[in-house]
Amino acid sequence: MSGPLEDKVALVAGATRGAGRGIAVELGAAGATVYVTGRTTRERRSEYDRPETIEDTADLVTEAGGRGIAVPTDHLDPARVRALVDRIAREQDRLDILVNDIWGGEKLFEWDTPVWEHDLDNGLRLLRLAVETHAVTSHHALPLLLRRPGGLVVEMTDGTAEYNRDTYRVNLFYDLAKTSVLRMAFALAHEVGPREATAVALTPGWMRSELMLDQFGVREDNWRDALDRVPHFAISETPRFVGRAVTALAADSGVARFNGQSLSSGGLAREYGFTDLDGSRPDAWRYLVEVQDAGKPADTAGYR
Repeated sequence: MSGPLEDKVALVAGATRGAGRGIAVELGAAGATVYVTGRTTRERRSEYDRPETIEDTADLVTEAGGRGIAVPTDHLDPARVRALVDRIAREQDRLDILVNDIWGGEKLFEWDTPVWEHDLDNGLRLLRLAVETHAVTSHHALPLLLRRPGGLVVEMTDGTAEYNRDTYRVNLFYDLAKTSVLRMAFALAHEVGPREATAVALTPGWMRSELMLDQFGVREDNWRDALDRVPHFAISETPRFVGRAVTALAADSGVARFNGQSLSSGGLAREYGFTDLDGSRPDAWRYLVEVQDAGKPADTAGYR
């Protein structure tokens, strides 16, 4: 292994696919040992019923130059999370980076549906998956992370604090989940900051996850074919872009200046100078406000 994070140990909770996979792979490319968790393995699928597995993610981490270790974990089960952290402590005696990316709610929310019409069981499970899992994981993992100074906690969400403050996000359950994670990072910053660690909230932009590509009937190599139907998709980014954002934060000895802040992949690309895989720097959240939400035709000039 080689790279700026070759002596670091990371836990990416919720790394089966999407942002979690992109983050894990980029941490591996920087040389880190990365524990990747999720509920879908090569032997058993979660209710997502998707082909991506945590073993696949771990292999990609290792291929990128790090060391990927897959640990099947349901983060709603405190005993399983405690066992996961005990294993990391036993095998590594340290944890430098915790990425709380657990989500699992794509099939549970209904677009623009008021709370009294939304399926209640689905809405409540969405909140458990999106919020409770993060709290359980932080409860068990942070004592290990705080053993050494300089630890980093990244709470993954959808939307910046500024954008979500002024924008209704999908429905009550989704809005509450994503806003709660933003506030969780703020609260964690107050708890870990005095103990020489840093906690931030981080959002990707419009991400070309496996689910999103399937929804539009395209692949990563021909994603632009979807632009005729969804022109604003031109601002989209790969999951590796936000992975590079996490890696840049983890490698920054001055990362404490961001403690408690809400950050975005596009904003950090300007800060650190990294690019997406195609060499672009999509700034989705500025684009959404200034172009899409403003009702203007799709035009990414100045936003990529």
